[in-house]
Parts: sequence; C-alpha cells; structure tokens
Amino acid sequence: MWDSLNSLMGGFETALTPVNLLWAAVGVLLGTAIGVLPGIGPAMAVALLLPVTYGLEPTGAFIMFAGIYYGAMFGGSTTSILLNTPGESAAVVAAMEGHPMAKAGRGAQALAAAAIGHFAGGMIGTILLVALAPAVAALAVDIGAPDYFAIMVLAFIAVTSVLGSSRIRGLASLLIGLTIGLVGLDRMTGQSRLTFGSLELADGVDIVIVAVGLFAIGEALWVAAHLRRGGVEAIPVGRPWLGRADVRRTWKSWLRGPLIGFPFGAIPAGGAEIPTFLSYVTEKRLSKHRDEFGKGAIEGVAGPESAASASAAGTLVSMLTLGLPTTAVAAVMLAAFQQYGIQPGPLLFEREPDLVWGLIASLFVGMVLLLALNLPLAPLWAKLLRIPRPYLYAGILFFASVGAYAVGGEALDLVVLLIIGLIGFGMRRYGLPVLPAVIGVILGPAAEQQLRRALQISDGSVSGLVNTPFSIAVYAIVALLLAWPLLKKLPLLRRGGAS
Repeated sequence: MWDSLNSLMGGFETALTPVNLLWAAVGVLLGTAIGVLPGIGPAMAVALLLPVTYGLEPTGAFIMFAGIYYGAMFGGSTTSILLNTPGESAAVVAAMEGHPMAKAGRGAQALAAAAIGHFAGGMIGTILLVALAPAVAALAVDIGAPDYFAIMVLAFIAVTSVLGSSRIRGLASLLIGLTIGLVGLDRMTGQSRLTFGSLELADGVDIVIVAVGLFAIGEALWVAAHLRRGGVEAIPVGRPWLGRADVRRTWKSWLRGPLIGFPFGAIPAGGAEIPTFLSYVTEKRLSKHRDEFGKGAIEGVAGPESAASASAAGTLVSMLTLGLPTTAVAAVMLAAFQQYGIQPGPLLFEREPDLVWGLIASLFVGMVLLLALNLPLAPLWAKLLRIPRPYLYAGILFFASVGAYAVGGEALDLVVLLIIGLIGFGMRRYGLPVLPAVIGVILGPAAEQQLRRALQISDGSVSGLVNTPFSIAVYAIVALLLAWPLLKKLPLLRRGGAS
C-alpha cells in the first residue's frame, strides 16, 4: 500500500507538469464538447483523436485520453438531462430523472448533481484503483460465463420490475430491446438473423443508433405531436445551485454509486451501463421520496452518475493489470498502448511506472478540472432550454441524424434511426418505459453468448448455469426481487384473513 502511495506521489509530479496539465484540460474540454453531441461518445472521440497524438509522448497522450473519457461521460449526461438525448449509452439513465427535473425548472440542479456525482465517483473510484487493483484483477479472472449470465439476468429483472406503470409493460419493452439485439450475424454460428437480406445489417444495430432513436427521435416526434395540438409550454430554467435539501438527499447517493460502479467497471460485464441501471434501482428502493421517481427525483441522477464515473476508473484496473479491455473506450486505449509499443499486463507497472502512475494521477487532476469547468457552467447549459421548442427539437433531429450517420457512414443507418424513433414514439404513446428496451439491446447479445458458452461448458446441462457460489448468490437476489411484491402483500393478507 505504501509503495502504491509513493508511486502515486511520483505520478502527481508527472501529471502536474505544465504540459501534462494542458493536455488534461484539453482532454476534458474536448470530451465534454464531444459528449454533448448525440451519437459521438467517448470511444469514438478517443478513436478519432488517435492519429492526432502520434507526435505526442505516450504519457501526455494517455493523460489527454483520460480527460476525454471523463469529459465525454459528463457531456453525455448534459444532453440526457436537458434534452432527453443521451450522448452515449452510459448516460441513458440520467435522462430518466434528469429530464423531468429540467422540465420542472430544475435543470441546473440536475446538472450540478451530475457534476458532483462524477467528481465523487471518479475520486472514490480512482482511490479504489490505487488500493485494490491487484485484488479486483484476481476477482475478474475467476468470474466465468455462468456468473456473467447471472449478472445480466439480474439487470434484466431489476430494470423491468421497478420501471414503468406495470411489470408487463416493462417486460414488453425488454422484449422489444432483445429483438432489436438479435439483428445481425449469430456470433457463434455465423447465421444471419433479422437482416432481411441486407449486408449492412450483418453487424447488428449499433447501440448509439438505438439509444438516440428511442430517446431523441422518439422524444422529438412526441413533442411535435403535442405542439400541433396546442403547443408545449416553455421550460423554466430555475435557480442555479443545489439547496441544502438537495444536498441532504444526494450525498448518500454520491457515496453509494462508486460501490456499485467500480466492481462492474473492473469485470467485463457491460461497462458503465449495468452499474448505472443497478444504482438507479438501488436509489429508488432506498429513497424516502419514491413517489418522485419518474417525475424528477434528484437521487436518480446523483447515484447513477457517480456509479458511471467510478466504473470508468474500474475499467482501467483490468486493462492495465491484465491487458483486458472491458469497454469500447478501454479497447481503443489498448490499441493506443500497442501503437506506442507498450503491452498492458502484470509487468506494465514495473516496465512503465512513470506512464501508469502519471495516468492514474491525471485522473484525480481531470476530476478537479471537470468539476471546476462544468459546475459554474450548469446555469449556462440550462439556458439551452429557453430556445423555442420547434427550433430546439429540429436541432436535436439534425444532430441525432449526424451522430447516427457518423457511427457507420451508411445511409441505411438513418432509415434504421427513423424506424427505431417511430418505435420510441409508439412506446411513449402506450406507456412502455424506454430504458428496458435499451438495456435489452445492450446486454441481450452478450447474455446470449454467455448463456450458450455456459451450456457448452456443462455439456448442455442447465445445472451449469448455477454451479458457482457467485451465480447462486445473484439468482437468490433475482428471486427476492421477483418475490418482493408478494412478500409486501403478506401482512395485508394476514390482516384481511384475521378480520
């Protein structure tokens, strides 16, 4: 532990040099600006900027990449909150409570809760990275296919059981997402599914197109339908800062988020998406203001955003110590390491200590810069809502289309975007929650792959899905979630029988 602290102090000497501070600030600004654009998330941002860094030293390049990563995550939550348009998949949950807050004139408070959540989650996650990297890496090695599948089943059940007006609607939304996730080639057999003979659909539908279609296009069409009926009232901006009551409601959420986000970031189980969903579920279960969820509960912004930021720190554990990328950003950063002739793994800390500890120290610096830059800007961002609604949503449709086209450069992507937008419009019309559909698309293909892998290992026996203590514990939590509504009714039924 003391060796890690000494190395971290040396990392701060590297990260706090004027040149590296400049790269960190450039990364945070670029990341936030790119994250605000729908469809261009941190992975694409880092990939686009890879050629730019050829002339930089490795340490400066990776410090800038770290700033882009965190900045893009915050930028994505900004558009989620203000415009119901996630800039990237980890920001999907921020729209659930942040956008209703914005519509109620509390957009600045939602942005402030997100900014402080990112700061708290990133700080706690990076401290855990310094302290627990070897132990978490060992845990990630021991997790097998049955455990991954159990985690994904837990995410499915949790998200369908707490969202929307009924479980049936939540399940219907999840099935829509799982169906979209089937599009493309079967990863294990190579057989095409739901491609309708189109080669462009062989790789499936990109999650960015699904998220932007369901949220941005669906929301724009829904607002347009209501504008024709008589207009949508202007959204007030409200006062700019968090009040004492807001802080009392959010400080526990800021601290709980990293406990969920960091472990999930360190294992290859879906990046920041699963922990943000589970953090949202946890906050709804523990909140004294459950009736506000779905209408603008600030805990539903603070917890998931803190979890997302801590998850970003967790992804660096397995990438740096094992060379195992658990998210798209980590995969791009791994390619960047190899571009410089550096191979992440157990020996990286010995061979490249200045680079590794400078990168880790720059995470602390980046968090401070992110908070210092974005917290004062929260009221300014919130004033975006004063733009007349027709112009605002026309702009959203334009940037959503540009972002979707940028994903693959195919005209078919725009057609798919419109079709999914119409599905999102229909889901709003019939009261289906959007989030289960998104998690179905994100985790459906991975869950199928882990299920088939686990069954192959057990020679087709279903017992192969529950043959580890970890998977048994997760399924016990799933059973509790499913039985909880019945368990809550038991005392009422007993009272009724007694009377």
